[in-house]
Amino acid sequence: MKYAHLACSSAIALILGGCNYVQLSDAGSAVAQAGADDVVNCENAGTVSANTKSRVVFKRPSAKVREELIVLARNRAADLGANAIIPEAAPINGVQRFLAYKCN
Repeated sequence: MKYAHLACSSAIALILGGCNYVQLSDAGSAVAQAGADDVVNCENAGTVSANTKSRVVFKRPSAKVREELIVLARNRAADLGANAIIPEAAPINGVQRFLAYKCN
């Protein structure tokens, strides 16, 4: 019984680990992930915060969490009229802040 529970939990974690929880919006697709050098001549549009689940039964792969945080930040930056984002700091427990910019 103990092994069946462990196997079932492992299967659920693998299935959920591959799921996409967030989708890039049409407006968000116009927002690029940029570097600090790319936004030197841009106007600061504000700061956006993104958060997603870092654990679903087990800890989710960090690359997957980072990918979702970027998608969420791009979607939110579009709401500010921005077209570029750069991370303000590294993600912690599924939460990350980004600086949003309007670039010509």
